Order: sequence, then C-alpha cells, then structure tokens
Amino acid sequence: MRITDNQLATALGAWRRPGAALARALADAVGEAALDGRLRVGSRLPAERRAAAALGVSRGTVIAALDILRDEGWVDTRRGSASTLRLPLEATTRITPSSAMGEHGVIDLRRAVPAAPHAPYQRAVVRAAERSGPVLAESGETGPGLPELRSLIADRYTAERLATRPEQILITSGTRAALALLSAHLRPRVVAVEIPTYFDPLAGFRTTGTRLVGCQVNADGWDLDQLTAAFRTAAGGMAYLVPDFQNPTGALMPRTARRTVAELAERHHVTVVADETMRDLDLRDAPAPVQRISGSVLIGSAAKTIWAGLRVGWIRGSAALVGELAHHPLCEPLSAAPIQQLVAIELLRDLEPLLRDRRAVLRRQRDHLSGLLAGDDRWRFTVPPGGLALWLRLTTMRADLLTTRARAHGLELSPGPSFAADATHSHHLRLPYTPPISTLNRVATVLDLACGGRGA
Repeated sequence: MRITDNQLATALGAWRRPGAALARALADAVGEAALDGRLRVGSRLPAERRAAAALGVSRGTVIAALDILRDEGWVDTRRGSASTLRLPLEATTRITPSSAMGEHGVIDLRRAVPAAPHAPYQRAVVRAAERSGPVLAESGETGPGLPELRSLIADRYTAERLATRPEQILITSGTRAALALLSAHLRPRVVAVEIPTYFDPLAGFRTTGTRLVGCQVNADGWDLDQLTAAFRTAAGGMAYLVPDFQNPTGALMPRTARRTVAELAERHHVTVVADETMRDLDLRDAPAPVQRISGSVLIGSAAKTIWAGLRVGWIRGSAALVGELAHHPLCEPLSAAPIQQLVAIELLRDLEPLLRDRRAVLRRQRDHLSGLLAGDDRWRFTVPPGGLALWLRLTTMRADLLTTRARAHGLELSPGPSFAADATHSHHLRLPYTPPISTLNRVATVLDLACGGRGA
C-alpha cells in the first residue's frame, strides 16, 4: 500500500516546529503520525520529489529526514524501491506509552498506564482471529463471558490458593465497568473509600449521587480507627478498597488490616469490593503470597499488566452473586467484546513471562526515580513495594502550583486533590515511574525547576 502525496501532507498537518531544523521536525512528525495511526505502518512513502512538493520543502530536506528515520528505525529503504514505514524496535518493546515519553515535547504522566506488549499482543490478535469462527457464528452477546476465559481466570485464582469455579467469574469491559455493574446491582447509598484513591471510581460514584465516606491511607498503611468509622457509616452499603499496591500510594495492606476489614464488613453488612488491578505488579525482591480479604468481591482487569486498550475485566464473587449480575440489564452493555475476550485468552494463557519482564523494568525505573529524588527536603516519599507510581508529599508548595509550573516545562501531572473524595491532599502528587530512565531524568529536572531550584 502506498501513501499518496495528499495523505502524507494531511497526516502531518502543521509539522514545522520553531527552533527545530526542518529535517528533524519532519522526521519527528512522520514518527508521531505512525505511532498514533495517521500514517499506516507497512505502507510505502511517496517518492522524494513528490513528498517535497506536497510538503513545500526542498528534496534535500526530505532526503535528510529519511536518513534520520532510517537511522532511528522508522523506515526501511531497499535499492530501487520506495521507503516503507515501520516501527523501530524500541517502540515495539518498551512498556511506556509514547505520550509519556516526551518525544514530541510534552511528557504526559496524568495516567499511570503501560503501553501494549507489541509483539505478543499482535500474535495474540492473529491467533484470536484464526479461532474466532465459532464466536462469529453466535449472536455476539456473551452473557457472563466466554466459558474459556472464565475458566482461565478461575484457574488463576485457584492457583493462588483461592478455590474458584468458572461460574464465580463474570467478564466485563474493565474494572470501571465491573464497579458500575456492582454499584447498579447493590445500589449502595453510602460507599466507604480510601483517601486518596483512584480518581475514576470516585467520578463514577459521584455521578450516581452516592455518598462517600473516607478513611485515610498513606504509604505506611491504613488508619484503622478511620476505617472502623467509615464502615460504621456505610452500614448496609459498600466499600471500595485497593489493598494490593494501592493507587496512588502504592501501599500494601497488612494481614492484620485485612482481617479487620473482613470483621467490620461482617459486623456492618458492608460488601467489600477489592480492586486487584495492581496486584500482579509486585516489585518486592522476594514476594510472598498476600492473603485476600475474606468474603470480599474481587475485581480485576488487564489494564495495568497488559494494556488499557484491551478492554477486558472481571468480577470474582459467589456463584449466586455472579448469577444475579448476569441477569442485570447492564450486564451486556458493560461486557467485553467477544474478539477482545479471545485476545485476552491468548495473552492470559502465558502471562508470567510478560509479567516477569514488566516487573523487572518497573523495578529498575522505580529505583532510578527514587534515587534521583531521595534526600531532597522539598518532598517526602516512601519507596512503594509495587504499583506504578511514587506518592510525593510536597513540603514547600501546593501540588496545583507545582503542576502548573511543570506544565510550562512540558510535564503534565495529577495533583493530590483529584484522588481525594474530600478534595484534600493539596500538597501531594502522584508521579508515575512508567517512562524509561532517560525520560525520568527529564522529569526530575522539571520538578527541580518547578520548585524553584534545589533547596528553594
């Protein structure tokens, strides 16, 4: 397939950058267009003269840009043939989304998410398509989920010493969908939440007018007195907790706290929904199995371990609860597409090698960023045992001011109040360590500048 002159010009748009050499700016624009799909990878680029005419530059500029793209692995040129657009090895093996790399000016760390495992994902898509015949012959409505995927997830729980049958699993289009379905079914008037916690569930609860009652959690653990008070207030309702590498603090709930939660839930008739999206991102040197909260409903997804674009999540509960959820009017709209479920099956079958590689990269990046920021009296933090981010407490300024200053230097961050049900934590900041070390160096530099220089 060939990219036409007009298609190239349209895809690149206003690609020139003040202060940047034309060839460098053109090469960057082509790479960015390939990453976000405006130029199709595997297609042939226009001939040099035609490209130059379409873009309003000299042929020499196009030749120089192609040289850069070849050196960086973006194009493949064979003698006598047009240049073919491709993705470089670095772009297909890294776990960092291009938006968080800062390759095109802005480092966007407002979302702590990984990029897809490029080659394994593509292979999974091909295998899923090859075996999709029986699914395509059906209506497209999967009810509680494809039986094979439910069995696979149930087997993973059982292997982790939580005996689970397939009928205890319901497939959704992610953890937000799982939480929305549970909320619609349980209809709690009050929900106990951690402060801080992941901002998407907070937004979901607020849209339904649910009252939120919080308990404080930090990198050192959960405030059990506040937890007790929150469960008492939420009696007959629901609690949404992230006990495993809590988002955003990275804290791991101790066994004593888990037992306390289970006792409080039974005493006050509170349904505990434990979000396990981060559970597999255990970065401890010698991980030990972590006991789950007894009696809790578990929700999980592939968003943090594989890719947020794989819209597959699940609920693990009693067979009776799953049966009720499967008959809820929202079950089908909140379910994952059949083809997505097939892709998930292919990836979850052999997930451990992928997790092992990702944990190693994240551990290295966490330690590097922690080392860059350690010993600075402008912030305090605890190195988290898992997850995707540091939770910084700023000592010299508010987080909203720092994020504004950081934005002026090309770094987008999420301030603490967006994670708090009560809009507190104005001096806290979530700082993901998902980018590679070279980008983390830039992040640390921007933080220093945003705070007015070291020791300011």
